[in-house]
Amino acid sequence: MYITSREKAIIELIIKTSGRHTALSIATHLNVSVRTIHRDLKAVEKILQSFSLHLTRDTNEGLTIQGKNEQIFRLIQHLTGMHPIDQTLEERKLMLLLALLKEESYKIQSLAVFLGVSVTTLTTYLDELTDWLRQFNLQITKKRGVGVELTGTEANKRTALASYFLLYFNEELIERLFLLENGQLTQEKILNYFLPDYLLAIDRSVNATYSKAQSPLTDSDYIRLIVHIYITMQRTEAGFLLGEEVGHRNELTDEYNLIKKICKELVAAYPVSVNKDDIIYLAVILKGSKHHAADVVHFDSILLGQMIKNLIKDVSSQLHVDLKQDFSLFQGLLAHMEPSLFRIKKQMSLFNPLKEDIKRKYPVLFMAIKNSLEKEFKDIIFPDDEIAFIVLHFGSALVLREEEISIKALIVCPTGIGTSKMLASRIKKEIKEIDSVEINSIKDIQQQGNLTSYDAIISTIRLPFIDIDYILVSPLLSEENILSIRSYLRKNIENLMKNKQYSKSAQQKATTSGRAKVPLTDLLQELKDVQQSIEAVIHNFRFFKVQNLMGHEPIIENMIEMAEKEQLLTHAKAVIESLKKRERLGGLGIPNTGMALFHSRHTKVKELIFQVSYLDEPCLVKGMDGSDMYMKNLLLMLAPEELSTRQQEIVSLISTGLIESNEAIMIFSSSNEEMIRTRLEAIFLDYLHTNLIRE
Repeated sequence: MYITSREKAIIELIIKTSGRHTALSIATHLNVSVRTIHRDLKAVEKILQSFSLHLTRDTNEGLTIQGKNEQIFRLIQHLTGMHPIDQTLEERKLMLLLALLKEESYKIQSLAVFLGVSVTTLTTYLDELTDWLRQFNLQITKKRGVGVELTGTEANKRTALASYFLLYFNEELIERLFLLENGQLTQEKILNYFLPDYLLAIDRSVNATYSKAQSPLTDSDYIRLIVHIYITMQRTEAGFLLGEEVGHRNELTDEYNLIKKICKELVAAYPVSVNKDDIIYLAVILKGSKHHAADVVHFDSILLGQMIKNLIKDVSSQLHVDLKQDFSLFQGLLAHMEPSLFRIKKQMSLFNPLKEDIKRKYPVLFMAIKNSLEKEFKDIIFPDDEIAFIVLHFGSALVLREEEISIKALIVCPTGIGTSKMLASRIKKEIKEIDSVEINSIKDIQQQGNLTSYDAIISTIRLPFIDIDYILVSPLLSEENILSIRSYLRKNIENLMKNKQYSKSAQQKATTSGRAKVPLTDLLQELKDVQQSIEAVIHNFRFFKVQNLMGHEPIIENMIEMAEKEQLLTHAKAVIESLKKRERLGGLGIPNTGMALFHSRHTKVKELIFQVSYLDEPCLVKGMDGSDMYMKNLLLMLAPEELSTRQQEIVSLISTGLIESNEAIMIFSSSNEEMIRTRLEAIFLDYLHTNLIRE
């Protein structure tokens, strides 16, 4: 058992002054931060468990070690006789990883001496690290006469190192950066790798540059970017260059420019160098971590927007909870999914520290979302870490509700009482979704007859005499059996949820009439925003039949100039330029529809505008999927820069309504002005009846 000096000191303090010390007082005593003590307490709890002891936290009495006196005595004896290490297991494996990243190969013996461990211990570390590095397509090889070496691409090596830091030392990095910014750190390397001056310079440059950008970064994404920039500069300076393509600059314009600006400042201040490949690599990292502001409506995310609506609809159907009208949920998912899909496409792993807690607290919701993602995003495999983030969005939509859902299973196991109980215990342990288990004999279920009160029947033998589905498993419950049970629950989740529900908490029950709690002035403003938005779209709707002589740009310019004459906007040239700028970022054609949506939110636009130009001859434009396509209907959508939530909802309603069904696609891509206008009115009427009008 490994124990650090600080962990030993914490245990000794708690034993000597039982109940008198809190995390804060221990932090003060040991001259470290409270965050560090909380992290060490997790390791302390594991040490105590090995002695059948446990740590209790009490607001009034502080920290106490609970258990039998003889076990506490054994612990004291053990602490007296052992020599603590100054590094945790993760820190030692980090040193090993850093060593492997420095040289092509090492002799086993020299590596063991470098780490100060035995060859046997080193072999254990290497095996554990080998398993972890497989997810990055990296391999540790041991060759007789050559030694140990790490093989794989440079991009994967950088990603793996950054991921290791973020997985095991994320909190420590946040803490050290805070201390650095406040001038409270020495010049020693942080985690034996980061030079304080370089790290602080990167922090300040990223903060200054990215604070001016439209979309903010979350704390975790911010640290992630800083770590990647530091590793990139260190590796490039050491001569480890990227020798493979890591991304395409044309899909990373904004990110590329931001990273280029940051690197330019760093290169000017420090003797470091970065090349074009490094900037593209970092731009890919930034695009995958970018946290879009939820209130920035992505008009061009039409395809993704429709898929998200389908996702919400499917999850609602499975859980028998209506979330389809929750615009906040839709916005949050739209902002989250774009970088999420980019990460998955680029095979950029993202660690979610709350994954296991989320799966444990919301097992049914997790299953439902996993089902719906597989159904809606057929060509994409979502890792559990990414699914857990999506569960958080749905969880916030189900705010103040808890999963009070009991999945009841019946176990039929004639092998023996002991085997039956063991099987029941393993099922409850391995499959968190099942929280109620009954054990019956074959004779019992034959006499019982009606088995519909059980959500799942699990048997260790064949049951030809019952006419409902059951799962056949081994008495020892193999991994394959566990997968079979989980698969059954996922496939039947809608039936399982028919007579169950997400229940409201006591607090929410007490305020069932939540709408009445909304201030009257706010409610009136919402109604006003909806009315004005819908009136503006209907009143400003125009349909043009035009000749396609010189491409789509003259058509857009003509539509904008006409809108200016009607005083719907000012400074037509500025609005036209913003449309061109958006088009340069990526295609606007909606695949397989013959339509393209040109859009902008601009300070010079006074009201919501939605207009259509029908071209007599098809025009070639870039599609949203990156392929060229022919456009027959040019759709123009303009909105003021500042929009309330209800106004954003109306805009989103139009953009997703374009392709919500084959009928909608047929109408909006037609040359029939009256049909398009009628369809718009139908979309708004449905929205009003669903959200505002109570019949």
